Amino acid sequence: MDGIKHRKVAVNGINMHIAEKGEGPVVLFLHGFPELWYSWRHQILALSDRGYHCVAPDLRGYGESDAPASIESYTSFHIVDDLVALIHSLQVEKVFLVGHDWGAIIGWYLCMLHPEMVKAYVCLSVPFLRRNPIVPPVDAMRALYGDNYYICRFQEEGKVEAEMAQVGAEYVVKNIITTRKTGPPIFPKGEYGTAFNPDMKQDLPSWLTQQDLAYFVSKFKKTGFTGGLNYYRNLNKNWELTAPWSGAKIKVSVKFITGELDMVYTSLGMKDYIESGGFKEDVPGLEEVIIQPGVAHFNNQESPLDITNHIYDFITKF
Repeated sequence: MDGIKHRKVAVNGINMHIAEKGEGPVVLFLHGFPELWYSWRHQILALSDRGYHCVAPDLRGYGESDAPASIESYTSFHIVDDLVALIHSLQVEKVFLVGHDWGAIIGWYLCMLHPEMVKAYVCLSVPFLRRNPIVPPVDAMRALYGDNYYICRFQEEGKVEAEMAQVGAEYVVKNIITTRKTGPPIFPKGEYGTAFNPDMKQDLPSWLTQQDLAYFVSKFKKTGFTGGLNYYRNLNKNWELTAPWSGAKIKVSVKFITGELDMVYTSLGMKDYIESGGFKEDVPGLEEVIIQPGVAHFNNQESPLDITNHIYDFITKF
């Protein structure tokens, strides 16, 4: 991949694999599920050529990074602490932060807990999740969409892994990354089935090559999906842990980008939250919201040039 270097860094009791390229101010990229550092391949190459030190880890539980066995090792506090140690290891005080999907959620936690470490944040797909002081998030999702909503299904330790194993890693990754179905993903009862993407085509979209898919699949065949699923299994735990930050505001400068077909944007009342002003209320540092026409959830891969330019245009202001 054109001079991208790989190494392991000891952080917070685990070894974390990072991919990096370039010199200059650090841009730290956080991937989502079911992804890896590789999700940022286009942005790493482009922004390293424009004078930035691009760093993209495999988050804990993914790819070449360590995957602790216990579910309790995947709270947002653990993952934020991994990133704090990583930033210290890079010998910088602040980074430009870019996050997508679960990486976006972790990015919000980093901005909330350690705003002094973030120069600016470009957030993809998942807006700030306002903490409901009364109802834990998984309980709220179950009440809204039922037991077969994907996040509720992901709580089933071992069971959902067995369903994924039945269809195979390639099916799971391709099914999720290529979906353009809007609204809440609801699984068929008791099986993985068509899961996120009932309209999955044999051919890959133009923006995802067979080589790209093979890279993701090769890693998930080795690790399985438990590490990534454990992030979802800590949603209620994260809610408990962040009680002292209930009502916290994010004051870091933020640019938010989502596709109009994104499954997050089109469910859980997110569109209304963003458009009604609730998002700006919770994130006073929100400077810009971009809705990409015709783009779905994995916008960093589907529209790489557009995302790269949005990141560059924003971070050059600081």
